[in-house]
Amino acid sequence: MTSGFFMTYTSVSEYYKKIFGRKIYKITLDAGCTCPNRDGTKAVGGCIFCSASGSGDFAAERNFSISEQIEKAKKLVANKIKNIDESKSNYIAYFQNFTNTYGDENSLIKKYREALENPQIAGIAIGTRPDCVGQSILEKIHDLTKEQFMDGNTVGRKYFSIELGLQTSNEKSAGYIRRHYSNEDYIDAVKRIKEINPDIHIVTHIIFGLPGEDENVMLETVRFALKTGTDGLKLQVLNVLKGTDLAKDYEEGKFKVLEMDEYFSILKKALSIIPSDIVMHRLTGDGAKNILIEPQWIANKRKVMNDLKKFLSD
Repeated sequence: MTSGFFMTYTSVSEYYKKIFGRKIYKITLDAGCTCPNRDGTKAVGGCIFCSASGSGDFAAERNFSISEQIEKAKKLVANKIKNIDESKSNYIAYFQNFTNTYGDENSLIKKYREALENPQIAGIAIGTRPDCVGQSILEKIHDLTKEQFMDGNTVGRKYFSIELGLQTSNEKSAGYIRRHYSNEDYIDAVKRIKEINPDIHIVTHIIFGLPGEDENVMLETVRFALKTGTDGLKLQVLNVLKGTDLAKDYEEGKFKVLEMDEYFSILKKALSIIPSDIVMHRLTGDGAKNILIEPQWIANKRKVMNDLKKFLSD
């Protein structure tokens, strides 16, 4: 476990190493989904902060097959990380863009399976909204967890994770960001996932720095997710991206983004209340630089992580 001042937390790299016994890389895929916040079912335009790609700005183009996207994503990893042993399962396939349990269920399961059939894919992570985890798609995912796939040079079951975009437990903030689902939807989704298969790893996304939220509200969201029963957390500072309605509000001076020291201070307090068995999948985000307006300090991820490590150890 990673230690810092008086808290200890489990990093995602440590978590993967414990499960798989080796380094695991996460690659982003596009399943071709949309969102009820965009197609008119609940709203149009999406959440106020969401980019045109549905928060999947690092995924391959959706016109490629899942297998083709995997190969392209692997090359991106290889360009950054040398000496990867591609004879082993080194990747989690992350279905990120938009809402990946929303759409034709048989088509979605086919795409999940296509990823899992690749012997270098150790498992999948499915990004979605709590109000789109219907019982039917959840049962189909559960059935898939019981199937056997080639895993490196052996045959066995693979890893499954469902990532839920909570962002905030404050209903006023939820209205502002146009989330269009309730906290009860999130509670219900976590409950049903755990009931059908407790081995599915649940990750909850939380944003710090939403307009109108102070430190206490942000920490209350963390407490809410922990109380509900999440297995992991993704924490990040609010990103203002080009082309979003949030960008319009920012340009009109309706709010300010968190400075790095402000974010680090809140994050440090959050880590102090998070149990050590909760997996920290992300401590800060790094939005696509070509569409990032603010905060610019997140653009240099390596520097941010080095500064954060120093801050947490002080």
